[in-house]
Amino acid sequence: MKRRVGAVLLTMGKRPTELARALQSLKSQVGVELDLVIVGNSWNPASAYPNEKTHYLPENLGIPAGRNAGVSKVSGEFLFFLDDDAYLDSTDAIAVLITKFEQHPDWGVIQPRVVPDGEGIAPSRWIPRLRIGDSMESSPATTLWEGAVIIRRTLFDAIGGWPGNFFYAHEGIELVWQVYNQGFLAWYAADVTVKHPVIQPTRHAEFYRLNARNRVWLAKRNLPFPISGIYIFVWFAISMIRMRDLSSLISWLRGLSSGIGTSAGKQRKLSWRALVALGRAGRFPII
Repeated sequence: MKRRVGAVLLTMGKRPTELARALQSLKSQVGVELDLVIVGNSWNPASAYPNEKTHYLPENLGIPAGRNAGVSKVSGEFLFFLDDDAYLDSTDAIAVLITKFEQHPDWGVIQPRVVPDGEGIAPSRWIPRLRIGDSMESSPATTLWEGAVIIRRTLFDAIGGWPGNFFYAHEGIELVWQVYNQGFLAWYAADVTVKHPVIQPTRHAEFYRLNARNRVWLAKRNLPFPISGIYIFVWFAISMIRMRDLSSLISWLRGLSSGIGTSAGKQRKLSWRALVALGRAGRFPII
């Protein structure tokens, strides 16, 4: 019997060619029953896809909240999230990922390997572990590249979904942390591939501010004391070393201040069992 999968394809409608390709890569999947919705963040996808299930968000709610908005529109025991500039590299990709879940009941979320679409070398941030090593080697995941992800729906609901208030950046880290907090393992499946162009995240005008704010929010929402303080201090030191220009530094410091001075919202703190599990997986959450 084919497993039912709810698929959420997120877009702002600014990349029509890429969106069409992403949609086709989902609709061509075999071996699964797909319930698909196209979520338009400040763009109505029904205008371009009147025969598809769509969900229009008049305001740009950001990436994590946009994904969350699509979840209620689909059914299935698994949820697959795809950004419009990524696409699945084979027609059985989702079916293979489902088989992995069936074989490993302790796996909660899986990220496939990301392959450059066009020119460029795959950046290390696409591989969700601290010691990058060979990208062709599967392993537990301790972070997440969020552009193509599959998760058990009951687990997603138990976590409370993506952190909608983050808007952009680091929402995948919280999701992975909370997967471990629920007693599951996150996995990097190098044998299943998705394609995505090699682009710099710094192209976003708010990158440095949101990066810093969300680092603080991650700690405040998820980490117990004193781990939360250590995490913030370590990332402050790393960021100071990485900064290359004054404007980026000022933006980052504004984000840091915002993260400290504003509410991060509520999330279940990681248990010490989850912290140890993350450490065993290769990345105790102080870095």
